[in-house]
Amino acid sequence: MLDPLVLLALAVVGMLAGFVDAIAGGGGMISIPALLFVGLPPVAALATNKLQGMVGTGMAALTFWRRGYVSLPALIPAIALTFAGSLLGATVVRSVDTVLLQMAVPVALIGIALYFLFAPNLTDNDKHARLPFRFAVPVIGFVLGFYDGVFGPGTGSFFTICFVTLLGLGVTRASGNTKVLNLTSNLAALVIFIPAGQVVWPAAIAMAVGQVVGGYIGARTGIRYGAKIIRPIVVVVSIALALRLLFFR
Repeated sequence: MLDPLVLLALAVVGMLAGFVDAIAGGGGMISIPALLFVGLPPVAALATNKLQGMVGTGMAALTFWRRGYVSLPALIPAIALTFAGSLLGATVVRSVDTVLLQMAVPVALIGIALYFLFAPNLTDNDKHARLPFRFAVPVIGFVLGFYDGVFGPGTGSFFTICFVTLLGLGVTRASGNTKVLNLTSNLAALVIFIPAGQVVWPAAIAMAVGQVVGGYIGARTGIRYGAKIIRPIVVVVSIALALRLLFFR
């Protein structure tokens, strides 16, 4: 049983993680160490993090959708395939060798950070898509959903870079669409984690309360300031995630 003061501290951590996650993803970089610090076993920490993070991501996705940055009908095929990919990844994770991912993902995240840092045309204006939205997004959703089920770190950054570079979305719309598909992949993983009894519910509920607040404020901040704030936070989060994967595994 967790102490009430510990639960209060976790709620504050959840709020901070939700704020960062709503803007650029990577909130798990804050919440997972906190859950491990208070004594949760690694698998329980991952499962609890998925549940509390899903609440914040859901609040952010709802906020982006209500503000008109997400078209849910256009995302329905991608939502279905993201769910399927994540569920498959979470099912086969024990039989997949993640050594290559541990080496490749930090390099990819640093590449994303450099792109968002130096690309001159990253704005909130939509541009010409290199791939057709209705065909490409479901494929991207399945691939990244599978990756999230197997490994996970940087999934939000990978979704965002695909929406911007391949599908021509402005940075804020890309962030909104990312939240919907990230929510989907988290939900699929919980289909595995919850029946297995791996979620620590008091910690998850406490952090979820903070996530609601942080996710809402983060989404509103991202909408208000657009690329001006999303761009630098994506850079910082991507580099921080890469360093964590390289040196703090």
